[in-house]
Amino acid sequence: MDVKIEPSWKIALAKEFDQAYFHNLTQFVRAEYLNSEVYPPPKFIFRAFDLTPFDKVKVVIIGQDPYHGPGQANGLCFAVNPGVRLPPSVQNIYKEIKSDLGRPSLYRHGDLEEWAKQGVLLLNATLTVSRQSPGSHQKKGWEQFTDSVIQVLSDQKTNLVFILWGAYAQKKGSIIDESKHLVIKSPHPSPFSAYTGFFGSKPFSKCNNYLKLNQHRAIDW
Repeated sequence: MDVKIEPSWKIALAKEFDQAYFHNLTQFVRAEYLNSEVYPPPKFIFRAFDLTPFDKVKVVIIGQDPYHGPGQANGLCFAVNPGVRLPPSVQNIYKEIKSDLGRPSLYRHGDLEEWAKQGVLLLNATLTVSRQSPGSHQKKGWEQFTDSVIQVLSDQKTNLVFILWGAYAQKKGSIIDESKHLVIKSPHPSPFSAYTGFFGSKPFSKCNNYLKLNQHRAIDW
């Protein structure tokens, strides 16, 4: 099956694309894009992979679903297109950056593309969603695919930083080998949970300290 994804990821995930579940997932997603409004735009389904090649990954942030409102989802977890009002979770992420690093984020919009270009894989568990229907593309195969992404990163690389915000991401990240990688866990930055431990968790300085300790360049958050 010919999947348009960044070449190093195509090699790393080669065995996934020929499996029956991925064939069924592809058929489902194609039909959804033909018959309804689906986000993100088709060219952005694998944007996280295109901006952060396999050999460049230093940090992984795990989200759940793309945003299901018009004009928001752009293929990177938590991110929205420039010009779109910052979602509450992103506002809280930026607040924590300022608190943690003692300066505001270097970026004002919510696209987060600059993070991705520095090696931060912004991975949603499910890569597509129907308009105004949260969770509509769950349990169709995306979760199996993204589990394989996490597994291959954990197995084939060393000294990555996995940032797991909230119970969903932490459950999904349970397959990570914590003897080889740093796993940072806290409550989700959503307004419903940010004050129960996300604020003050200092994920950005912890991440950068670990990267520098392992001879990697820190992320300019």
